[in-house]
Amino acid sequence: MTTIQARRKLIVILLLCVALGGAVLRHLGAPGTTLRDVGTLLMLLWIPVIGNVIAWLITKVRRKLPTEAAPTTEFDVAQPFRPQMQVELTLRPAAVPAEDLPIAEGEHHCAFVIGNEGFSGKWRVPEGGSFYRGTPQMLEVEFLAPALALPKFAPGVVFRMLVGESFIGDGRVLQPIDAAGPSAA
Repeated sequence: MTTIQARRKLIVILLLCVALGGAVLRHLGAPGTTLRDVGTLLMLLWIPVIGNVIAWLITKVRRKLPTEAAPTTEFDVAQPFRPQMQVELTLRPAAVPAEDLPIAEGEHHCAFVIGNEGFSGKWRVPEGGSFYRGTPQMLEVEFLAPALALPKFAPGVVFRMLVGESFIGDGRVLQPIDAAGPSAA
């Protein structure tokens, strides 16, 4: 037990004794006497302690509740890319000409934004492929939470791509990809 816990325990015991003494005074005093009023005041000193004890019990009960798993915020790197839809992406031109490099093959993460709703996802440039910004590309997309995202991304829906605080591209949904069948890229 820490020093603070020991002090709190001592204070609770002292206030309990004062409250019990107040109860005895209130019991012995006749109605309307000062002795009875002092006993009532001494009993009232116990009220803040009761509040603290109840708050302590509530925190103990809350700690015992099973904690829910936090929602996943990142893709599992051990899992293979599982495309869920095919889109047409056009990355916006770079602000600085020196940064206008070809987009390399591999997976690229971003948020796909429709209106004011964003969905974490990644898109993949196939092996041996690369492209420059400003050219439309047909690519595959995988969402972090497909159950939430796929109903919003019907064929023909237009979206924007957000990385950090900047919109880096625009796109349009072409078609969903059947999870059981091969990808169409």
